[in-house]
This record gives sequence, C-alpha cells and structure tokens, in this order.
Amino acid sequence: MNSYGDPSSSRGRAWIPGQDDSGQADDAYRRPGGEPREVNWSTGPETSGPSARASVGGRASVGGSASVPPRGGSAGAASVGRAGPGRASVPVSPGVPGRASVPVSPGVPGRASVPVSPAGPGRASVPVSPAPGRAGRASVPVSPAGPGRASVGAAAVGAASAGRASVGSASVGGVGGRAAVARASVGGPGGPGGPGGPGGPTRPGRGGRDPGAVARARKRKRMNMLIAGFAVFIMLAGIGVVGFTYYSTNVVLPKEIPLPLSTTVYAKDGKTLVAKLGNENRTFVTIDNIPQHVRDAVAAAEDRNFYRHSGVDYKGIARAAWNNLSGGDKQGASTITQQYARNAYENLQDDSYARKVKEAILASKLNDNYTKDQIMENYLNVIYFGRGAYGIEAAAQTYFNTSAKKLTVAQGAVLAALIKQPVASATHKGFDPETNEVDAKSRWEYVVNGMVEEGWLDAPGKEQRPTEYPKVEKSKKNNGFGVATPRGNVINYVRKEMEEWGLCSNSGAEGKPSCVDELREGGYRITTTIDPKMQKALEEAAQPDRKGSVLKGQPKNLMAAAVSVDPKTGRVLAYYGGDNGTGFDYAGLNTNQNGDLVGGHPPGSSFKVYTLAAAIDAGISVKSHWDATPFKPEGYKDEIQNANRNASCAKWCTLQHSTVQSYNVPFFHLTEEIGEAKVIDMARRAGIRTIWTVDPPKAYDLTKHKPEDLGRSKFDRVIGFGQYPITVLDHANGLATLANKGKYNKAHFVRTVEKQNKATGKWDKVPGTGEKLKPQQVIRPEVADEVTAVLKEIPGKNNASLVNRQAAGKTGTWEHNGTPRNAHAWMVGYDENVATAVWIGSRDPKKPTIVDKNGDDIGGGSFPAALWKRYMDDALKGYDPSDLPDVTGVGDQDAGNGEEPAPPPPPPGGGDGNGNQQNCNPTDFLCLLGGGNNGGPGGGNNPGGPPDGDQEQGGRGGGLLPPRTTSRR
Repeated sequence: MNSYGDPSSSRGRAWIPGQDDSGQADDAYRRPGGEPREVNWSTGPETSGPSARASVGGRASVGGSASVPPRGGSAGAASVGRAGPGRASVPVSPGVPGRASVPVSPGVPGRASVPVSPAGPGRASVPVSPAPGRAGRASVPVSPAGPGRASVGAAAVGAASAGRASVGSASVGGVGGRAAVARASVGGPGGPGGPGGPGGPTRPGRGGRDPGAVARARKRKRMNMLIAGFAVFIMLAGIGVVGFTYYSTNVVLPKEIPLPLSTTVYAKDGKTLVAKLGNENRTFVTIDNIPQHVRDAVAAAEDRNFYRHSGVDYKGIARAAWNNLSGGDKQGASTITQQYARNAYENLQDDSYARKVKEAILASKLNDNYTKDQIMENYLNVIYFGRGAYGIEAAAQTYFNTSAKKLTVAQGAVLAALIKQPVASATHKGFDPETNEVDAKSRWEYVVNGMVEEGWLDAPGKEQRPTEYPKVEKSKKNNGFGVATPRGNVINYVRKEMEEWGLCSNSGAEGKPSCVDELREGGYRITTTIDPKMQKALEEAAQPDRKGSVLKGQPKNLMAAAVSVDPKTGRVLAYYGGDNGTGFDYAGLNTNQNGDLVGGHPPGSSFKVYTLAAAIDAGISVKSHWDATPFKPEGYKDEIQNANRNASCAKWCTLQHSTVQSYNVPFFHLTEEIGEAKVIDMARRAGIRTIWTVDPPKAYDLTKHKPEDLGRSKFDRVIGFGQYPITVLDHANGLATLANKGKYNKAHFVRTVEKQNKATGKWDKVPGTGEKLKPQQVIRPEVADEVTAVLKEIPGKNNASLVNRQAAGKTGTWEHNGTPRNAHAWMVGYDENVATAVWIGSRDPKKPTIVDKNGDDIGGGSFPAALWKRYMDDALKGYDPSDLPDVTGVGDQDAGNGEEPAPPPPPPGGGDGNGNQQNCNPTDFLCLLGGGNNGGPGGGNNPGGPPDGDQEQGGRGGGLLPPRTTSRR
C-alpha cells in the first residue's frame, strides 16, 4: 500500500502552507480568504507528558519539552512526542496553516530534546550530538532560520531509543520564509534511522518533495472523505429509519389481535369431545387460570430475565452474538415479549433484518404499555407446543389430559421445555418425550434448575422442586382435531345450523364470513345434542371394520348408517354416517361434483309407516281389507308383487296384517285410493324433507313444493311402499314424530353456541343461536297411536324384540334396479324415548348388491334388525320402559278393495257352534240345518276370520251366511 498521503504512515507528508496552496495564507489559522483551518486534535496542556504537541510560537520537544524561541514574534513551535521501540511514525495531519500535528506513540523511557537555535538566512543543517546527562537523552540544537528554508536532516541517537520518529515538514512562520523539518530519527545500528537501517546513512534522506506522492495523498484524502461521508449517511439513515419505525409503529392491543382460535365441539354433557376444528388447536385462557409455577417454568426455559428487562434483552443479544461469532452453538436472544410479537403479528413472520428491528420495537412498546402478566398471558395463548396444540390450555389437554389451571410443577416444566423445539427437524428430534425421551428429560432438568436458581422453587412460599419426570399421554391419531372421525359428520350439521342463525354462509353470500373459516378461527365452544353413551354404542355396533360390530367379518362392500333422535325434543342423540366427516355421509345429504344433492336411499317397506298414517288420517281403518294378489297395472312393465311371496290372505288381507307381513300390493292399492299427494304430505309433516325421483334422479325439498304438485307427475303409486330415496336422518326424524304422538320437533344437532369474553375469560352465549324447541302437532294423536300400535307387532317377528320393553318397528328392503338382488335394507323403530333408523347398503359402486358372507341376500330382518336391536338395548338403558298403545280399529273398516272369500261349507251333520261336528239324527232337521245343540244367531265362541289369520272379533255362529263383498276401486 502506498503510504504517501496516509496520515497513519511514517512516510506521510505534512501539508505545508504556501507550498501546495495556490494562494498565500494571510493568517496562520486560515486559508486564503479567511477560512479557518480545521484543528483536528487537542493541543493539550503545556506540560510534559504523554501528549505530543506541535505549535508555532511555542516550543518543540521530542518525548519531553524542548523550547524553540520564537522568531520575530511570529515563530511557531513543533513538538515531537515520545519515540518508542520499533518504528514510531509521526504523521502530521493537515491543519491550520502554520501548524503541524505530530502525534507520536509512547515508547521506552527517555527523552530526546531538540532545542532549536537561531539560524542565518538560507538553509541550515543541524547536526545532532549525544546529549549529556541522563541516559537516553540527546539534545539537538537548532539555529534560527532566516528568510528561506531551514531543514533539519537526520538526528540519530544511538541508544536513546529504538526506532525512529519522522516529522514530515513543519511550517515556521517568518518573514516570508519557511522551516521544513524533513526527518528526525532516533535509532540504533541497523534500526530505522540507524546505520544500515531505513533512512540511515546508507539510505538517502527525504528532505525534498515528491509531486506524485502529493497527488496520491490528495486522491486518498478525497476517497477517505467520501467513504467517511457515506458511512455517516448510512448511519444517520439507519437511525432515522429506526426512529421513524419506532414512532410510527402502532401497537395493537393483544386482545384485539384476531388470534386463530380453534372451535371445540362437545357432546351434550359439555365435556366429551366430539371434534376440534381449525388450523390451530387453541383455547384462550386468562392469566388467573395459569398457575404461577407454570409461568415461572416458561420464563426459566425461554427468558430468565423476563421480569427484569424492558422487552429486549440487550445483554442477551451481546452474549448470543459473541457466542455465535466465536464459533459456539448458534444462539438467539429473543425475549418472551419478542417471541409473542413474532407469533401474534402477521407482518413479523418473515426472516429479515427489518423484521428483527420491528420485532424489537414492538417488544419494547409492548413492555411499556402492558404488565408482565399481560404479556405472559398472551404469550402462553399464542405459542406452539407441538402435537397440534397452540397455547397452554390445548397443550395441557394434549399432553396431560387436564386443564392448564390443574398443571403440576413437573408437568408445567415439561410443557415449558417443549417450546424451544416441539417437533423434530432435520438436525434435532425435538423435545417431545414420546420421540426424544433423553433430550426431553435433559431439557426438563434445565428448566427445573433454572427455577431453583431464580428462587421460583425451593424458596419460602414457593413449590418444592419435583423429583420425578411426569407421565405424558401418548399422541393420538388426529389428536381429536378436525373431522376425520366417525363423529366428524356432526360438524357438517353444526355448520348448517350456524348458517341458519345468520352467523356465516356456506354458499359465499355477500357480507357473511365463510362458515368453514368461522369454525376454524372463531374460537367457539359448541355443545351438541349428541349423547356420548349412545354415540359410542352406535359406533361399536355400526362400524363395519370394527371388532365386534354387526358387520365385522362380512363382505367389505357392506356399509351401515344410523341415526337416533329424541322424540320429545328433536335432539339428534347419535349419528353414524361413515368413519370420516370429510368423506361421503351415508346418513345425510351430500353434494356431488356437479353440485347436485345426493345421499338418499330407497326406504322400501319402511316407508309404509307414512302411507299407513296417511290412510288412517284419511279415515281408513287398519281393519279394512285389501287385495294382496300380484298384478300388472296399466302402463307398467313389471308386475307389482309381494317380494316373491304369496299372501295367504289373497284378496282379503287387512291393512294391519299387510303392514306386519309387509305386503306391497295392498299398499299400491291404498296409495291409489287416497292419492300420492296424501302420502307425500304425511311424510313431509312427519319430518321427511328431501326425496329423490329415480329416473332421472332429482332431489325435491318437500318444504318448498306443494304435495299435489308432485303427485303422480313426479312420484307414482309405488311411493306407497318406498321406491323413492330419502335420507336416514329424515327417516329417524319422521319416526320420532310418530313416537311423540304426532308432535314434530325438528331434528337438530346444536344446543348452545358460546364465545369467550377475553376480558373476563367467561363464555357468553352467542345471541340468536342455540336450540329453539317448538313442538308442533302435525299428526293427530289417535293417528300416530294407531300406527304405533300396528308397528309394535313387528320387532318380535324379526327377532328384534328389545329386552323387557315394548318398541315399534318396521323393516324395509329394496332391490337393485329391478333385479332380484337386494341393494338397500332397513330397520326403523322407536319407543317413547328414542327413535332410530338403520340402513345397510354398499359402499362400493362396482358392487351395489348386498349379500352376506354365505352369498345370501341381506334383507331388513337380518343385519339391519340385529344392529337396531343391539344398539337400542344399549341406548335405552336407564330409561323407563314404554307402554305403547293397542290397535283400536278406528276408521272405516269397509274402505278396502278386498274380496271376502266364501265361507267353507259346513261338514255333514252341522256343528256345535264351536266348529265341532255334531252327530245329528237324520230326522232332526234343526240339527241338520246347522244350529247344533248350541247354535243360533251369534252363537259360538270361535271368532271367524279369513284364512290368513287376521281374526275378527265376535263369531258368526255355525250357520251359513251369504257372502259379503266390499270391493272398492
């Protein structure tokens, strides 16, 4: 590096007024024009000491004080500091004209004094001789300089000191003259300034000027000034940015920050978890619900100076920086306040210097505006603890199955230890004890030790140090978070009800938030109608792949769906539509890729409960008789049959018997008699909301269409025995209405919706939400009771009788596209307490038919009946048995289209009125006419009746009666 012009170099040249300037200075401290020359170092006290000094009109000294008498009153003084071992360079900084700055580094003890004596005009050489007196002192007399130049060559003092001190040039004001001090060197042999050394006798001195060096000096000086100016600009700009950021940054109140809080959905007990919804599993808790030892554990783990610093730990920053620069483990210095700011404010999520500056500013402002407890509260509600748990409450539930306020010291330390790294990375397994037990326990010890060191444990009034690492819960699949569970489908109905209350929109309505987003981030606490005991029993019975379920071990394509409803309230008590709430819901409504509603299943004969109710409501008695023989209606391709069974009652089947035996033909005639609209209307009143046509399939909302408009044009007479699909949920709701003596309660899933008041920590009910029970008498009680009376005969005939209690029920089966193989099988039923609908079908579109492992068709009386019975027996434990009504026969008994068969001829000899043959004397005409010994009109105890077993009350005696026909079409 070129040393010319470098003020730190021994070869630097002092600026000489008049030599390099275009004009002559009119004052020793000013440039031409009167501008003062800048003085960039202090003259110091006029005493000997470590400060070097050069002055004009004063004295010159080397390491001490040697006076230089002024000449003509305008002489100056040059002081040369102390020379030390090695090479001591004495640069002379440009200053005020007439003054040379000569700082010299301290050296070994000893002084070289350079007295300056007057010199004559011209150039004067100054020899230097050893100074007498104390060792190391050499005096150099200098003659006064007259007009012209006086140069001081080289002054060598052998043992005075090692190295050399060089003075570039000094201007001594005189009468138009200058004094140039070329070099003063002090050194020994071979050293700088000594014999054989640089600047010594073997090297020429530098009393002359080098024009190139001067130019380079100027260039270097300009460059240095530019660099210095740019550095100052950057520094000032940085200070300005920081200052502007500080004063312009608005600190939002922590409670106003919309933290994404998870929504927790509970069963009706308010404790059993149904689902956790949201991107972040978080439940907000107030500081009074966080024990002090838990707060202290977090401070011990993350920020032990938390209660002492002002939001930013500058000592920690310096310590971390030194550790990182010195090759130690990489450390951060973020305080709890900074961590909170980074996690809470969205604009602090990137990794940049600007973010770090703003983070520190926000931390400082937060510390100014809030207490430590407030900052700790918000921090502990924001921070991530792993396993999907955000915040201390979710962490306590996830790792210890308890609430935050019940955490022990040991448990709190485990959670605090997790914060540093809760999940595994490419370089570390994290501090979850399930995946890294060794490091987790080591980190736990670190936290506990820190608590002791800070006086937060083992101190008066404080908890004792824990001695054992606590037991931690194993991580759960899905961690109960989300809807990928059998209970997940419940959430779809929760979302639907929230839309009905106006909280959100599922269809993107303007001005309404998305219901999905509202549930994910709204932080609601929702209590549903689900009964945890019943839900568990239903899942255990219905899940096809579950050990011990009804379908376990059967073909893999079989799928079950079931719904239970409380008849008195409409609360859905249990719901199973599949194992994943994000998949197809086999019990309810779905939307396909074309946006069409799907999800219904043909109910088959189970739909006859509504047809029967419609008939009774129309004044037709269950004792009426109907033709059950198969036939082909006009315009039909196929014959209407009774599922390939022959009805023994043929053309004289009562409606009651046809219902119990599930004959289809009588219900076809019945629907034709009363009209399809009445059947549709009765189903709608009971609770059927959606029904599909089949060719083409199209869903119709029965609440938005008049039954008479749908009639024969959309739904033909086969609606009477269940061709058209409905949902399992609607069917259960309809049965509940019948069970409740015709009072309808809308099936619903939500009891209460609450949102936390962050100021108080209490949960407040969201206005306008929650169940609104409004029972409506939609079916006359006598009609509902008569239906129930008929249906209570059915469970026993299908091996589905409940243990020690009465229940009404109905089976149903429908074939696949007119083939003889079944595709849908049902069992539905109820008592006064619970109404349940069960469906079994196929979950594989490629295998739509349902057969068991033996290849036999599955009908309503097989697996559906077994599932219904098993569940109902469990669900009704604890309920009082129901006393269901008996058949009354209310209505018109002559309303059917049945044809009464002729009575069989009496056996020879007549009878006794009880159907027993009598021995009559051939001449006993009264006996032969059939009166018998006990005969007579109305006599006899044997109730007569049709051959199908449907008995009529009262006998007709043993006499011959004319045939009775009540055929109606």
